[in-house]
Amino acid sequence: MATAYWDREGEGAAPVPATSFWKAGHTPTLIAAFLYFDLAFMVWVLLGPLAPMISKTLMLTPAEKGLMVAVPTLAGALLRVVNGLLVDRIGPKLSGAISQVIVIIGLFTAWMMGVNSFGGTLALGVILGFAGASFAIALPLASRWYPPEHQGKAMGLAGMGNSGTVLASLFAPVLAKIFGWNAVLGLACIPLTIVFVVYMIMAKDAPNAPPAKKLVDYFEPLKQADAWWLMGFYAVTFGGFVGLAASLPIYFTDQFGLTPIVAGYCTAGCVFAGSLVRPMGGALADRIGGVKTLTMVLIVAALALAGVAFATTLVGALGLFVLAMLALGTGNGSVFQLVPQRFQAEIGVMTGLVGMAGGIGGFYLASSLGIAKQFTGSFASGFLIFAGLAVVALLGLLLVKGKWRATWTTGARI
Repeated sequence: MATAYWDREGEGAAPVPATSFWKAGHTPTLIAAFLYFDLAFMVWVLLGPLAPMISKTLMLTPAEKGLMVAVPTLAGALLRVVNGLLVDRIGPKLSGAISQVIVIIGLFTAWMMGVNSFGGTLALGVILGFAGASFAIALPLASRWYPPEHQGKAMGLAGMGNSGTVLASLFAPVLAKIFGWNAVLGLACIPLTIVFVVYMIMAKDAPNAPPAKKLVDYFEPLKQADAWWLMGFYAVTFGGFVGLAASLPIYFTDQFGLTPIVAGYCTAGCVFAGSLVRPMGGALADRIGGVKTLTMVLIVAALALAGVAFATTLVGALGLFVLAMLALGTGNGSVFQLVPQRFQAEIGVMTGLVGMAGGIGGFYLASSLGIAKQFTGSFASGFLIFAGLAVVALLGLLLVKGKWRATWTTGARI
């Protein structure tokens, strides 16, 4: 039986067949999901652009700097599972509202009380993890409105909210120079509050959401090998993206002696490249298949990250980072073209699980770069190991692609 999808307003009108992308779903919800995701990502990586100034004030070691920017990534990864459960229990709109309120209150409190120790930065990182966990809310919020043939584009456009990392890289160092880095925490509450209001007005839960299940049923996908493969692929693509977004300000200041503001501009350029192509990655996967797209992505990412380990000039490193981010951003979109093809009924919890894996990958990359710098004096080994993980993911993809194409029957390209 063909699946019916609701009209754009979702007010209980008769279901209509999916046609063009813009007629197949609910555009206001897609926009709300993007804005929520964008601002959430902005504050999720906020400690990265501020790290050079925070570390100078608190006299942090390279390993402590790496851990400081990695903790929000790990907290976001773990909280994505919680949010995935909430999405399927109480719906994505309410789940998103709760998460946004927690982040706004947490940042406001940190600004009022001040962050005066390394432990304080870690505590703030946990709060910022709630922003990173927005991934498990914003994507199902948008995805549930769209049929299989438009999943790549819908997930890609909503997921392009990771461009919020560009905003953090561009504006956080400048504002910190003018007002002090602690003030940036309070200033971030202003756009977050505005987007919260817009979100509450525009976002709407899809009427065709699956019914709530028993708690144990949410982890049923983990019994399937396909779930672990998708989690592994995303640990490399998204893990590489967010790990670099958090770590590049530190890399550029330590490796080439750039000021925090210039390092922020360089980071913003790299992150913008990766964010821009995420919906393109989803659209490309819709056209030629997620497996083909992901294969190309992993090859390019592995070569670019390995090249960065041996880069000796700022221009060379910057070019390789942009190339790596283009590949990783495309990979993020292509993985989430595949997820709904295999786990449409469990899209909420699978978004959380896959997103968790991506966050863990980002935590590993950010923390390992700091450890590599402290104990070897160079970031090179951290980049080389992650490039090796991309090669392992590629080999795994080549191993499973035949089975996926033979057994997945959604009608979309795989």
